[in-house]
Amino acid sequence: MGEREFLIYLDAAQENRYRHRHVWERGEIIEFRIQYEALIAGNWHPIVRYDSAHDMPHKDTLHPDATQTKEIYPGYSNAEVLTIGQRDIMESWPRYRARYEKEMGK
Repeated sequence: MGEREFLIYLDAAQENRYRHRHVWERGEIIEFRIQYEALIAGNWHPIVRYDSAHDMPHKDTLHPDATQTKEIYPGYSNAEVLTIGQRDIMESWPRYRARYEKEMGK
């Protein structure tokens, strides 16, 4: 079994980051969690998370009022959703940040 964890800053100001963790066994991703976080008003806010919690790969879109919207990926493997999530976060983080700040009233 292996585990990998890392953090990548998405901008030069280091106000947006991508947190990544996955565990594999015999070449198969058995557990993962990736998350986009933004530094807003001095605090880190988790905004979008893809993970394999509850034995189903899914995406959680988090909101400032502490609610979340869940999108499930039935029929997809952990590895497939991990890849989907990586691409989505890397390409869409500015849009996610703008949405979150709008919901905050900023």
